[in-house]
Order: sequence, then C-alpha cells, then structure tokens
Amino acid sequence: MSDLLSIVKERNPGEPEFHQAAEEIIDSIKPVLDKNPKYRKYKILERMLEPERLISFRVTWMDDKGEIQVNKGYRVQMNSAIGPYKGGLRFHPSVYPGILKFLAFEQVFKNALTGIPMGGGKGGSDFDPKGKSENEVMRFCQSFFTEMTKHVGHRTDVPAGDIGVGGREIGYMFGTYKKLQNEFTGVLTGKGVGWGGSLMRTEATGYGLVYFAENMLHRRNDSMKGKVCLVSGSGNVAQHAIEKILHMGGRPITASDSSGFIYDEEGITPEKLEFIKDLKNNRRGRIHEYADKYKSARFTEVQQPAAFDPMWDIKADCAFPCATQNEINGKDAENLVKNGIKLIGEGANMPLTIEAINTVIDNGVMYSPGKASNAGGVATSGIEMMQNYLGSYWSAEEVDKRLQHIMKEIHDTCLIAARQYGFEGNYMVGANIAGFTKVADAMIAQGII
Repeated sequence: MSDLLSIVKERNPGEPEFHQAAEEIIDSIKPVLDKNPKYRKYKILERMLEPERLISFRVTWMDDKGEIQVNKGYRVQMNSAIGPYKGGLRFHPSVYPGILKFLAFEQVFKNALTGIPMGGGKGGSDFDPKGKSENEVMRFCQSFFTEMTKHVGHRTDVPAGDIGVGGREIGYMFGTYKKLQNEFTGVLTGKGVGWGGSLMRTEATGYGLVYFAENMLHRRNDSMKGKVCLVSGSGNVAQHAIEKILHMGGRPITASDSSGFIYDEEGITPEKLEFIKDLKNNRRGRIHEYADKYKSARFTEVQQPAAFDPMWDIKADCAFPCATQNEINGKDAENLVKNGIKLIGEGANMPLTIEAINTVIDNGVMYSPGKASNAGGVATSGIEMMQNYLGSYWSAEEVDKRLQHIMKEIHDTCLIAARQYGFEGNYMVGANIAGFTKVADAMIAQGII
C-alpha cells in the first residue's frame, strides 16, 4: 500500500492535504483489501483517488472602482457511484486544486455514511469575500455561476456552501442559475427557507457534531451534561456546536478566529453566544471584541504558523475543533491528553494531523473523524434535496428528528465496521471502512467506467 501512496504523491505533487487524506484511507482499509481481493482486482482505491472530472475556469468580474478582476474557479467531481455529486463551494484565497481534491475525497466517504444517495464533490475559488461590497460579491457570484451552470443540475451535481459561502452567496448563485436555465429547481442547497431551503440547514453541522458526541459518551454511560468544552472557530459550525452543547448541559469556554482565541472560564452563556453570532454574522467583527465586552474572558493572540496553539492547553473534558484543517498538531494533541481530555469530535474537515490522531487514539481518547461527526450538514443538505424532489416542506422538528437519527446511524455504522475488522471502538477506521465498502460495491456493480 505504500507504493500506492507514492504513486498518489508523484501524480499529485505539491498537494499535501490530498496526500494526508489519501494516507489515512490507505492505512485504514488495508484489512478490507486483504479480506476482499475483488477490490484490488478492480483497482477500486486507485479509481477513487482520481477525480472523475476536475473543472478549472476563469472568473472575470468588475469591482466597484470599475477595475476588471480575474480569479480562478474550480469544481472537483470526485465520485458519483452512489448519487449525484454533492459538496460545498469554498471562496477563500487558499483555494487550489489540491485542497479541493482533499475535501472532495473526504466528501465521498462522508456522504456514503449518511445513507442518502449522494456522491462526492467540492469546488470554489481563490476569491476572498472579506472586504468586498455587497455588489462586488454579487457580481463575482454571478460570473462564477455562469460557468458552473454548465456542469451542475439537481440530478447531476448539487453544490452547497462552505467557507466564505453563506446564504447571501447561495442566493446570488441560485438566481444566476434560474435566469440562465429558466427553471426553479434544487440545484443548490443552503437556500433560503422561503425559496426551497430547509429549516435546520444552518444549524445542522454544529448540532450534528454534538449529537454524534452524545452518542459516543452514551456508549460509555456518560453524557454531555456538565462537560467543559473547548470549541475552535466562531463561524456557523462553532456557533451551533456551542448552542447545542448548552442545550445538552455542557459548558463551552472558548471560541476563536484567525487572530486568536477567547477563554471564558465562567462559560459562554446563551446571551454571550448571541453576541458572538451578531459579531461574526452581522458586523463581521473579530473575536477579541468578546473579551472587550465580557470581563470574565481573556483574549490570546495566536500567530500562525506556531509550534502549538495554547487554546488546546486548557483543561477540559471535550474538544470540538471547528475552524480549519490541521489546526491540532502533535504537540496540541499531547497537551490535550495531558489535561485529561476525554473526547475529541471533529467539526471541521481534517482538523487533526495524522500525528495528532495517533496520539489521541493511542492514549484512549474517544475521537471521531470529520467525515462522521460533521456529516450533519451534508445530511441536511440531502434532506433539502429530498424536499425539493418531492416539492414538500418539512418542519424544523421533523428535520431535527431525522438529523438525530442519521447521526446515530452513522455512529453505529462506524462501530460495526470497526468491530468487523478487529478495530473495536475506533471511529476513524470504522468510518473509512464503511464509506469505502459502500462506494466500492457500487463501482463494481456499475462496471469499469
């Protein structure tokens, strides 16, 4: 299997995030390949590691000064064996093919775990919405989706939001598609609830993360009640993870952004959470303003790259990294273990490095990979797709009930797959095996294509 990883690195140079995702999967599913020679015969893993289609295009738009701007746009359509491509669009300066291939590859497994017929994809642009006017964002989105319209469709490829793409951007892109295609259809998820969107979609990733963690704790006759929790990030996923932790009786004490983090020993209360939501969603402010308002909190600046992040050196019971990939390194993991962390649930995509994952698993910490514990967002996107197909509208209570059921099913599926191959209690291996076998069997059934 090391030969396959070498081939991946040789064929995809300068793409460390994709290499990392590939390495994790290759290591996890070796027992599956050994037990089921058909997967090697049909070169399933080799085929899964190569996108079915990688689309690259120019995005030209005009800023408020009348200057022409040029950005790069991408869509990675990774695998459609079990359904139409599904995965978010990311607008951020860090976007390039390697990071999108990593995200799309992870998405294939994540979507397979939900039980909803969705393939995996990812896309975006190196455009940065920060500092742009409403009109500039609108003009960029219209230009971007004019090209994307050629490649998407409600039975072909259904994008959603990701970093830098929220309801505003989804609205502009949906409007562009509707005008060009002259049809009102569920080609994007994360739409406004008044025009085809689903209730609970905004909350789903953060809520689903905590539902998954509650299942992990319940397995050990424990619960979220009374747990002190570290949460990174302050965007949508972090906000709703904090909200659900509070609902379940936990005490969240941190939040962060790219400048640093706040530590509130008294806990982030519902009132304080509303301040964070307004700060980040409406005023687009910085997290240090929380410490300016609440004297129980202190702000610590963290400059990247750093040898370690002091936020992960605070004593707590549970940690929920919800910011970005590789935010917890080996030293951070050692600090978490040292301080008695019991559970780590990934809210972001691949926030732990491989070294960090090995450290926490070797020390008996309950750990869930993002492809399992943050699948609530795409699961609810799938629920939105179902509502669009049926032309129906489900209540928040019904969607939340379905979300809780899906997260429990994913939790149990991971444990069953791990146990089947001798990795009792290992959620990472279980998630990788369960996702792989579902997609692999569909690929074999559909022939060599």
